[in-house]
Amino acid sequence: MPEPDEADSMTELLDELSHLTTERSSGMVDLDTLSTAELVHLMNDGDQEVPRAVAASSDQIARAVDGIVARFRRGGRLIYLGAGTAGRIGILDASECPPTFGTDPEMIRGLIAGGPSAIMTAVENAEDDRSQAGVELAELGLRAEDVVVGISASGRTPYVVGGLEFARTRGALLIALAQNAGSVIGRLADVPIEVVVGPEFVAGSTRLKSGTAQKLVVNMLTTLAMVRMGKTYNGVMVDLVATNEKLRARSVRTVMDVAHVDAVTAGATLDAADGSVKEAVVMLLAAVDASHARERLAAAEGHLRVAIERSESRHAQRATDNAAPGDDSAAAEPHADAQDR
Repeated sequence: MPEPDEADSMTELLDELSHLTTERSSGMVDLDTLSTAELVHLMNDGDQEVPRAVAASSDQIARAVDGIVARFRRGGRLIYLGAGTAGRIGILDASECPPTFGTDPEMIRGLIAGGPSAIMTAVENAEDDRSQAGVELAELGLRAEDVVVGISASGRTPYVVGGLEFARTRGALLIALAQNAGSVIGRLADVPIEVVVGPEFVAGSTRLKSGTAQKLVVNMLTTLAMVRMGKTYNGVMVDLVATNEKLRARSVRTVMDVAHVDAVTAGATLDAADGSVKEAVVMLLAAVDASHARERLAAAEGHLRVAIERSESRHAQRATDNAAPGDDSAAAEPHADAQDR
């Protein structure tokens, strides 16, 4: 028999869970009697609710992205917190950013209740430890310049709640991602993102619609932050790290498309730029060597478009300065370098 205190605690927890949308049954109690084709249709039909629910949180997601970018520009980091599926989704997103956007692996981190072993195997009771995330954040040297994103479908996971509480003491920006309205973590956060997707296809299995919503949102947080940080140009990744043949080929194609050159020129320029797509593009469009391209990108804080436009404006100004008094020809026609581009 459970002790009286344990029984009371269980009663309170059961009551709390009964009010969570993510814990309710969808009403499809006869799933095991349906054909596989019927199951596929039903599950896919229910999944259509997820992007609509994410769209309803667009304003909050935009606020979160702007907050993350502001912290990144101050040298801050983004740190995900979660347990189980939510923790794995944060770690997945963090691990994909360095190869995709060329970020430092320390810039975006993921913490999961139970530590790295919990990525592959469930660690019992780890998510109930309200103090552990604070310990881990302290070990990372959490600062006011950082952002902590707590992910919890229920919105009440103790590991995440405790981590956000600790992060507040350090002055970090707090973002909460939950699948229930009025969540505990939402009330703690500076920017609550509550994407309510409704009951799961299989009751209580929050790796389903809830997990899909979490993946969509974290994709937006980091991808859009990288766009705002100048990691893309004309919808193309220009800060990718070429770690295999496919990515090396993609680098060549990117330089070809952006600088309008052939494959041989793109490859040779990339070699001269030590594989940097951005430097190669600036070298070609500004007709400068690698060191000057690097300087221009540094002055533009890594924004390829800014580096290119500054180069073009200098050419235009130089053409105007060289024109004879009263001669409008330089203003009327592009500089030869610009025509070549």
